Amino acid sequence: MAELQYKLTNDVLFKMMFVQYPELLKRLVAVLLGVRVEDIKEFVISNPEMPPLTKDDKHCKLDIKMIVNGQVVDLEIQVKDEGDYPERSLFYWALGFASSLPDSGEYSTLPRMIVVSIVAFKMFRCAEFHSEFALLEVKRHEQLTDRMSLHYFELPKLPKTVSADDHLMYWLLLFKAKTEEELKKIQKEGGPIMAQAIEAYRHVSASNEFKELERIRKLARHNEASALGHARREGIKKGIQENSIAIAKKMKAKGADINYIIEMTDLTVDDILRL
Repeated sequence: MAELQYKLTNDVLFKMMFVQYPELLKRLVAVLLGVRVEDIKEFVISNPEMPPLTKDDKHCKLDIKMIVNGQVVDLEIQVKDEGDYPERSLFYWALGFASSLPDSGEYSTLPRMIVVSIVAFKMFRCAEFHSEFALLEVKRHEQLTDRMSLHYFELPKLPKTVSADDHLMYWLLLFKAKTEEELKKIQKEGGPIMAQAIEAYRHVSASNEFKELERIRKLARHNEASALGHARREGIKKGIQENSIAIAKKMKAKGADINYIIEMTDLTVDDILRL
């Protein structure tokens, strides 16, 4: 099976594709939120620009923020489970919600803020692949406000069988696809919208602009990994050095021979004389 060189969970590809094809993004958002695309009267991408991806931009966030019928919707892709995604997605919600209040604006005018996360790992112990969280009273389950909504779509939990009219499942299978065979199957069975989405995917993933941005992003990852590795090695060396000095101080205080201290700690004569 031919593995895809770039998957749609690639954050650079994800952002470029849906900004260039906003009608596809609108359809995706409609199925993720469970509304009819015809009922979306207002649809604006509020951060269409690609942030500068240089070797120093290690943690550049490539989400897509939209205004959908007066609501703020933030669409996120998360591939790796780093153990903190619930807190991170809540932080994204808090940032977006707080920034929606203009200067001198009233709290009552704050819009509903929805964070939709498509994740490539299991987050919850339930069998369902879709979870929605809101602010509810613990015992009565009374909603405090409808301004908060956090959606999570867990790709590993998708069922193996899909009905022909399940548009949500085909979109999620497109994000999950890892091989050329899976793409062809989605294109064949998913209808005209999936065919358009796959055509858009192929166009953007083959573009020179995407490949250059991906090259820069990979370089940034390599630089970060090298920097972390160097810091880790230096930290170990420093720890060993500090431990040797502490031992040497105790031995010197008890009158140990300097040559014996050198043998036990690997410190130099100058190191010991400086203690």
